[in-house]
Amino acid sequence: MTVNWNMAEFIRSAAKPADFPRDGLPQVVFAGRSNVGKSSAINRLLNRKNFARVGSAPGKTTHINYFLIEKKLYLVDLPGYGYAKVSKQERDRWGRLIEAWFADRSRMAVGILIVDARHKPTADDCTMAQVFLSAEKPFLVLANKLDKLKKSEIEGNLLRIRETLALPESAPVIPFSAEKGDGKAELIGEILNCLEAQV
Repeated sequence: MTVNWNMAEFIRSAAKPADFPRDGLPQVVFAGRSNVGKSSAINRLLNRKNFARVGSAPGKTTHINYFLIEKKLYLVDLPGYGYAKVSKQERDRWGRLIEAWFADRSRMAVGILIVDARHKPTADDCTMAQVFLSAEKPFLVLANKLDKLKKSEIEGNLLRIRETLALPESAPVIPFSAEKGDGKAELIGEILNCLEAQV
């Protein structure tokens, strides 16, 4: 399978389950904390500057955003979690929306959890990893902000991420920099391998 990642179009922001596309195309879903650089990672993948909205204030993605890639697959951007400066009511709404998305396991072709390579994953990250693992679909972790680490810190930090999230061997942890592009080729390779395995 070849994918031209430059051929991307924004399709819709889903505020409720009725808005989810149901055309059977594979969906590659991204999740992560509000300030972990999720939109920046998607923009890097698609070679665009501001395609997925990047905000100086975390919590910009309040709906589930769908991007159609070369009419072959969707990138699905879930609302960031763990951000304190929105109302509990709004956080609960995001939670219900994400739960509704995961309720139908046939939706997800590949799950991608973005964490901060510099820090130990949070309790919310661990919960999200378990949601992905329970979906029983291919799943990988993107350790973003690699450019902020010293070379000597990388291996230990990646191991800490793997252990904290209790990842099986089958779930790769990819060191990644949305800023510099490190890890982009590995990310694309993993996504395509997972999609091809499901055809």
